Amino acid sequence: MRAAALVAPLYLVAAAIPQGGLFRGREYRDVGLYGEYAQGLLDGRLPYRDVFVEYPPGAFLVLTPPAVLADDAYRHSFKLLMALVGLATLVVAALILIRLGAERRRLYGVLTALALAPLALGPVSLNTYDGWPALLVAGAVAALLYDRPTLAFALLGLAATAKLYPAALLPLFCLVVWRRGLLYPLLAFAVAVAVVVVPFALVGAQGLWDSLEAQLERSLQVESLSGAVLLAADRLGFYDAEVVGGSTAAVSRDLAGSLPDALGVATTLLQVGAVLAVLWLARSQRDAEGIVIAAAATVTAVLVFAKFISPQYLVWLLPLVPVAALGASVLLAAAMVLGQLWFFHYREVFAIGDIVWLVFVRDVLLVALLVVLALRLRTKIPSSSSTVSHAPLRSSSASGTAAVEGAERRSR
Repeated sequence: MRAAALVAPLYLVAAAIPQGGLFRGREYRDVGLYGEYAQGLLDGRLPYRDVFVEYPPGAFLVLTPPAVLADDAYRHSFKLLMALVGLATLVVAALILIRLGAERRRLYGVLTALALAPLALGPVSLNTYDGWPALLVAGAVAALLYDRPTLAFALLGLAATAKLYPAALLPLFCLVVWRRGLLYPLLAFAVAVAVVVVPFALVGAQGLWDSLEAQLERSLQVESLSGAVLLAADRLGFYDAEVVGGSTAAVSRDLAGSLPDALGVATTLLQVGAVLAVLWLARSQRDAEGIVIAAAATVTAVLVFAKFISPQYLVWLLPLVPVAALGASVLLAAAMVLGQLWFFHYREVFAIGDIVWLVFVRDVLLVALLVVLALRLRTKIPSSSSTVSHAPLRSSSASGTAAVEGAERRSR
């Protein structure tokens, strides 16, 4: 708490500097749409039944509270709420680092990097709700490390109701705790999902299904890895790319044609394969650090091979990547900065101008990030056993805590 409190002012300053930042009146991305959905819910226009909503039901846990205030205060209150989420993320990151036995230099180094993240992210830092599922995922990982599997699975289930990507971590969580029993953790996951989703399903089942279908049936979006490759090929004269409006009700700019359609299918298969590959590499992980690296690699794999990528999706990697490998944070920071550079020039991206090279380089950096995390995970595989157990985790964390306490005593 002391470490998180010391870097909190740095985070607030970093969150206020970008355009559309904290205390700034201008909004970006879908904040206005968030307000319309939330106000409609308060006025009795139910999501999924009366209006189409492309966001999962768990999003309303953070979209709705700011709407309780006056209409003209929504953008400011939403940004303030997301800033509080960012501050909470610093605390959770510190808890994870202490559990890893991080030395003081690493603790403050990682927290400082996280505090400065809004500068790299730009307007998307506080103008999207992606920090909410990222916080829940970080909390789930922390609960897992602190030997609270039921709480970990419940938080993961809650995160999956806000964005779909946290569900990819479920096999990894099962791998970590299966020796102790999965009944109560899986039940907690299911209950968390049901508590959020079932009320919306009861009043608008078809609309909820349409929303999920719109997300899953997207075509290949221009910012995806395969899409960026085709845009680069167009610039080089090897391919004639055609950017069109989204093929589903979810707002998107996609690539039309048989090749993009085929690459969309291949991308999905690669996404599943990459997640399974990370799971295979993590099959022998027994220590807390290996679990954090595996979680970071899993989320990165989902993002790298997603058919749809927006600059704000890189928030999903916070705080897992900096906590797992501070060196990998350089790749992540560079990817964030590149996303910010074309944020105000999307028309040129859609027109396949020279700026598409920034998209291509950003996606290559994300691939490199996945490779770095996978290699680090591979080097941590124990050679003596392939089983996963909580006992070494407890002893490892205890020794790490003792090391931190010892360092504190020496510093005094």
